[in-house]
Amino acid sequence: MSIYQEIILHEYKNPRHYGQLKGNPKVHNVKNVLCGDELTFYADIKKNLIVNISYVGVGCAISIASASLLTDFIIGKSVGKIDELDKDFVLDLLGIDLSPNRLKCALLPLEGIQSVIK
Repeated sequence: MSIYQEIILHEYKNPRHYGQLKGNPKVHNVKNVLCGDELTFYADIKKNLIVNISYVGVGCAISIASASLLTDFIIGKSVGKIDELDKDFVLDLLGIDLSPNRLKCALLPLEGIQSVIK
């Protein structure tokens, strides 16, 4: 097993920032109809900065690992910086090659994050 596969399994089993934020966060839900992944993102944004972000839901190892790594990365970043993130960033973060079907799993969290911060 490669180090990247180990990282994905670790993030899946021990996801960071999992759970609903308290207070009055912005909320957005995303679904992958191809495989059944469904995630809801919660964001606390102040003065154009991501103060906190979390998620709940069900998904495969790739979508949960992607959500865990992405949410960890974006805390403290500006909304503009998050809008610039793209497919290549997510693939670099995960560090593995993905088939077209699995690519949707990896990108679902980015879609949810970029939607919740708008």
